[in-house]
Amino acid sequence: MTAPAGIRLVSPGQLPPWHYGLLHDRPAMTLLWLTRGQGRITVNGIRRGLGTHNAVFVPPGVLFAFDPGPQALTLVLHAPASEDALFPDEPLHLRIRDARAQAELTGLLEGMQREITQNRPHLAEALSAQVQLSGVWLRRQEAAGAADHPPDCAALRLAVAYAGSVSARFRSAAGPGDLAAELGVTGTHLTRACRTACGRSALDILSERRLHEARRLLAQPAPPIGQIARDLGFNSAAYFTRFIRRLTGQSPSDLRALAQQSPGTRPGGPARLPPAPVRRILR
Repeated sequence: MTAPAGIRLVSPGQLPPWHYGLLHDRPAMTLLWLTRGQGRITVNGIRRGLGTHNAVFVPPGVLFAFDPGPQALTLVLHAPASEDALFPDEPLHLRIRDARAQAELTGLLEGMQREITQNRPHLAEALSAQVQLSGVWLRRQEAAGAADHPPDCAALRLAVAYAGSVSARFRSAAGPGDLAAELGVTGTHLTRACRTACGRSALDILSERRLHEARRLLAQPAPPIGQIARDLGFNSAAYFTRFIRRLTGQSPSDLRALAQQSPGTRPGGPARLPPAPVRRILR
């Protein structure tokens, strides 16, 4: 669902898996609310398990990926950074055990859904107010002790630093070795830390971010594939094609053609047709 104010409510199960399953960052802030089932989320290079009535807040520009379990029911709120006055500055994972607090957030998100569906006057103002109330809810639950913080260790701190580097540099030709050197460590040490933090190698993390951006751009009729390759730091369209085929089993042209056959699968929109499978990156 999309609102005029740039506020969106998304059910990940209605979209192709790559939309949330591949590591990426967004210019908007993200609030994920899991009301049934389980899943896993990687935020800032650290993977955590999720259970029923878990909420995760991801600030703009922070790398994340969400892998819901088969029975998971999840609603995701995206809101522009201009709405972030009452939201935390850092990622936040909450495990909500209080039934009243659970009902409060569910009620806020369902209220936004009704506003978007009914499209009444002053929709933007109503949605903005409800987004701000969601920020208040997050702050209150954090103050109540519902936050679940990851342990503090050197490996996780390095993974967080690398995730930030990937968000900033994935469009360049820089590889994991280059980013490791910028962080003052060897590539081997960096990969060991990343595997400890999220079960992915440093190369996997960078490749996932590039793949997500490639798929996002290929879901549109433009720009040309060669331009996408250059914008993502590939020296040639042929190298880009091999990269895409290795990770998805399809060529960039195939992915673009599939997306054009499925107009409902554009980023942020509801999906109506099943997507091609996304292969897990080989380690």
